[in-house]
Amino acid sequence: MNEKNTPIVIGGETIAPGETRSVDIPLAAMYTHTDVGLTVHVIHGKRPGPCLLVTAAVHGDEINGVDIIRRVLGIKQLNKLRGTLLAIPVVNVHGFLNQSRYLPDGRDLNRCFPGSQRGSLAGRVAHTLVTDILQHCTHCIDLHTGARHRANLPQIRVDLSLEENRDLGLAFGSPVVLDAKLREGSLRETAAQQGIPLLLYEAGEALRFDEFSIRAGTRGIINVMRHLNMLPKKRRIGKETKVTIADDSRWVRAPMSGVMRPLVQLGAKVEKGTTLAYVSDPIGMTQIPVIAPAESIVIGLTNLPLVHEGEALFHLANYSKQIHQVADQVVDFHETFDPSQDEDEPFFIGEDESLLN
Repeated sequence: MNEKNTPIVIGGETIAPGETRSVDIPLAAMYTHTDVGLTVHVIHGKRPGPCLLVTAAVHGDEINGVDIIRRVLGIKQLNKLRGTLLAIPVVNVHGFLNQSRYLPDGRDLNRCFPGSQRGSLAGRVAHTLVTDILQHCTHCIDLHTGARHRANLPQIRVDLSLEENRDLGLAFGSPVVLDAKLREGSLRETAAQQGIPLLLYEAGEALRFDEFSIRAGTRGIINVMRHLNMLPKKRRIGKETKVTIADDSRWVRAPMSGVMRPLVQLGAKVEKGTTLAYVSDPIGMTQIPVIAPAESIVIGLTNLPLVHEGEALFHLANYSKQIHQVADQVVDFHETFDPSQDEDEPFFIGEDESLLN
């Protein structure tokens, strides 16, 4: 039985089944009176299915997701899409223009949901996303990076108390999955209140394109779409990424102010008591080690060596069991998405789907 999809209305525009269109939803103009719009790329399948929203740059300086969305929109298999894909590469347009995490009013957009039509600038942007876009969706993926000078190993953060969230988190295929409770005012909280599962993908660093993280994010979105039967399932080529849920995570902080000399990298497995770094005064008269409190995997770190006492330096994921298996999974993950393995061949930009099969 070949069911037919029904039209969808986005930003006042009606998109017919089988149609692809970009819709600009007006936001508050710049103070120069230059118009600003929230651009939504809509791919509306001919056949019914889930409606997946993929967002990036909710924090305006977190730009990896912009290129992830570009690559996802280029895959040829979207002509077989069941349901609807809504993709917003830049949610926080004002912050993006200013290369800033925040909006011009100084607010963090991801603490202002669901927003208000009469509220602050951040509140109005949040309200537009919720009322014009989120109401159509059945599932969401929100793409983030670490903050400035902080890098994250590709990881999924999701509330695992719901079985569907757990299944989606595992389907994404990132080697690290963290059980992250909902934060007040976040897009994730608002989606949860509306019964919409949302995965938060964290990878890379603000204001940087990280090819490894972009590749992993592109593959993850495709994996989720296949899990939801939005795209045809394909025979996998090579190793399938194994996923283990972390028990918890913690930040290790600077024992004093000074200059940090790191000794470990993202993805490293460290034993309890391992020296992660040394912090010293500028001339090296005093030096204090930064010690790992438990056997764990390094999933985040600061790249800026100038640190203050108490500053978060290393984010460690803890696993009560299978720590060696997780370490092997991270190594396999690096090998799968390592740009140096392609001999200058670009990782899937629309021409070659083999790496996503």
